[in-house]
Amino acid sequence: MDGNLKVSFYLKRERKNKKTNGNDSTVYPIVGKIIIGKSIAQFSSKLKVEERLWNVKFGRATGKSRAATQLNREINKVNLLIHSRYSEILKRTGSVTALEVKNAFQCIASTQKTLLVLFEEFMQEFHLRVGIDRVKGSYYQYVSAYRHLKNFLKNKLGVDDIPFGKVNIALIIDYVYYLKVDLLMATRSVNSFLAPFRTVVKRAFNKGQLRQDPFFDYTHEKEIIKRRYLSGEELEQLMKTDFKGASANYIRDMFLFATFTGLSYSDLKNLQHNHLHQQANGSMWIVLKRKKTGVASHIPLLDIPLQIIEKYKNTKFAGGNGYVFKVQTKENLNLQLKQIAKTAGIDKRLTFHMSRHTFATSVCLTNGVPIESLSQMMGHLSIKTTQIYAHVTRIKLNEDMTNLEKRIEGQYKLADNEVVQK
Repeated sequence: MDGNLKVSFYLKRERKNKKTNGNDSTVYPIVGKIIIGKSIAQFSSKLKVEERLWNVKFGRATGKSRAATQLNREINKVNLLIHSRYSEILKRTGSVTALEVKNAFQCIASTQKTLLVLFEEFMQEFHLRVGIDRVKGSYYQYVSAYRHLKNFLKNKLGVDDIPFGKVNIALIIDYVYYLKVDLLMATRSVNSFLAPFRTVVKRAFNKGQLRQDPFFDYTHEKEIIKRRYLSGEELEQLMKTDFKGASANYIRDMFLFATFTGLSYSDLKNLQHNHLHQQANGSMWIVLKRKKTGVASHIPLLDIPLQIIEKYKNTKFAGGNGYVFKVQTKENLNLQLKQIAKTAGIDKRLTFHMSRHTFATSVCLTNGVPIESLSQMMGHLSIKTTQIYAHVTRIKLNEDMTNLEKRIEGQYKLADNEVVQK
C-alpha cells in the first residue's frame, strides 16, 4: 500500500486506571502507531512515563529533566528506526504497509517473500544439484535470467524487488516487452529467459506461496525453428574430401561420427569404451545416459562410426582414461568446421551441432526410420522434441509418393466421360 508514513506515540490508559483523583504521578506504558495510507499498525515501545511528564499534543515528554530528556531520546530512536525500515522496504519493493514496517521494526519475518529472494533460493538449490542431475550450463541460464529480471525491476519499475503477490499477467507481459523491445531479443531468447522465471513462479505456486499461477493465462510466442542440416549430397561431399593435415581430417571425422550416431558434443566428449556394448548377434551399440536430460540412449553403431573408432584407437587422438576420443573444445571445433565446410565446397555455416540435426533428418527420417525409434536413439524426454527435427526432404517425399503410386496403381479409374468441345 502506498502513502506517506506517520508515526505517533500516546499513553495506554486502562479504563479502570483512568485518572479520577487528580493524581498525575501514575505511570503509563507508551504505545506507538504507524500509519501508511489506510493501513494502521500499533506496537509497544516498551517505554513508560509518568502522566505529569507527558505532552499529549507532541507525543513526547515535557521539560528538561533528566528523565524527560532520556525518554525523548529513546522515543526518537524508535521513530528513526521505523522510518529507516520504511525506506528500506519501499526502496526494495516499491510499496509498503504499516504491518510490514512494524514487523521489520520488531524483527518479525514477513510471511510473504519477494520475487528475487525466492529466485535466489531456487538458484542456490539448483547449484547444489549441478553434477548430480543438473548441468552447469543450465545453472548459468538461470543466473542470466535472474540478472535480466533484476534489471527489469530496477530500470522499468524503479524498485529493487517486489512482493510475490505482485507477480501477475500484466507484469509478465511488461517483462516480455522489455526483453523484446528494450533489449532487442529474438523470440527464442525471450522464451529462454522467461522459462526460468516461469519455473520459479510455478514452484512458489505449488508450495502455496501464490494463490494462483500468473502464467496460467499467458501464452508465449511460438517461434518456427528451422533446424539446419546437411543434405545427403552435402554429406557425401564432406566425406569424400581429403583435408590437408591430420587435425582437420580428425575434426571432420568427429563430425561424421556424431552425424551417424546422433551424439551431442558433450556426449561425444564423455563417450567411454564401457559405453560400447556388443549384442548377441555381434552388432555394436552405444548405451549411455544423455548428459543434458539423463535419458538413456541406445544407438546401434553403423559401419562409418565403427570405422572411425578403429581408425583412431591407437593414435594421438584416442582419449585416455577409458575415453574413446580426445575431443577439443566446442568453440575450437566450430571454428575449424567453418574452414572445413569452405574447403569441401559446402555453402553453409557448419557447426558441430548440425551433425545431430543431420543424423535426425538426412540419415534417419529420410531413410524411413520411424520417429519413435529416432526419439529413443536421441535420448529425448518427449517425442515432441524429436518432431522439431522431422524435416520432410524432397527425396523422402518423392520416395513416399513413388511407393504410394505403386501401391494404388490400378485401384482407381477415371470415368471416360464425353468431353464437350468448345
